[in-house]
Amino acid sequence: MVASAPADRQARAAALIGRVALADQRAFEELYRLTSSHLYAVALRIVRDRGVAEELLQEAYVAVWHHAASYSADRAQPSTWLTAIVRNRCLDHVRKRELDTVSMTRDEGEGAPELDLPDGGPGPAELLAAGAQAHAVRECVETLEGGSRQAIALAFFQGLSHSELASHLAQPLGTIKSWIRRGLERLKGCLERAQAPR
Repeated sequence: MVASAPADRQARAAALIGRVALADQRAFEELYRLTSSHLYAVALRIVRDRGVAEELLQEAYVAVWHHAASYSADRAQPSTWLTAIVRNRCLDHVRKRELDTVSMTRDEGEGAPELDLPDGGPGPAELLAAGAQAHAVRECVETLEGGSRQAIALAFFQGLSHSELASHLAQPLGTIKSWIRRGLERLKGCLERAQAPR
């Protein structure tokens, strides 16, 4: 199902999501059949690896199963909502891979690690810029105080929502939001200083 799918397909998908929110497994299977080919193509465009794209697509559908009740037809078309879930999973994976590259460089000492890039992947200059940016983010996150650091790391690198963070960290939602707000303000200042010309 593409973003410009006919209205009846969008309406069908919206109805299926509503039934999935009620834990209807048959509706979930039908939603998967209706939307998975398009969403797989979205994942593959981002990660450029068939196996990884399939794995991330399955994770995205698990998220759909657990969060279908949060879907609102007033705010987004079903295809937009589903695509956003898949894109977020894939981008989280790409960000984590960049951070792992920075970590591996740090662990192995001098010299950049050899990267097995798929055809059409980013070039050396792009990889260097992404690695430097990921390194700066990692360094700045490490300067944050405990609560903010943990909340931001879980939110941005594992994709947890505010409510999921509150449950995971056993803290009130207001505290989580405060930690993230303060942490983001400090991160912004730290990254601006890191990227300033020297």
